[in-house]
Amino acid sequence: MNAYRELLDRVVQVRGMRAAMLVSEDDGLVVAEALSEGVDGASVAALAASLTLRIRRAAASAGFAAPAVVQLRAERGALLTVQAGDGLLVVAIADRETNLGLARLELREAASRLVG
Repeated sequence: MNAYRELLDRVVQVRGMRAAMLVSEDDGLVVAEALSEGVDGASVAALAASLTLRIRRAAASAGFAAPAVVQLRAERGALLTVQAGDGLLVVAIADRETNLGLARLELREAASRLVG
């Protein structure tokens, strides 16, 4: 579990990141987390897993490959997910000032470390 926490700590070091989690892709349960105060990890995990599953299904129905990163932008920030193999997602919550390009890079790096 410490290895998971180290990966997540690296993600939340990106300025403006409020949370990073490993989430079970199938049921949306939190496997590991690094959260700022006030972030409801269980709710975010459930939303992220459901959103990612629906987007992957929609992409497949349209004949597209599965997206490498799923990103939901809202008025106060963004939710990002990256598939990490073994039925896991790396999920992050970013505030609106976060460099989302850097955030995506860190999430993809974390996911590749989990797979590799």
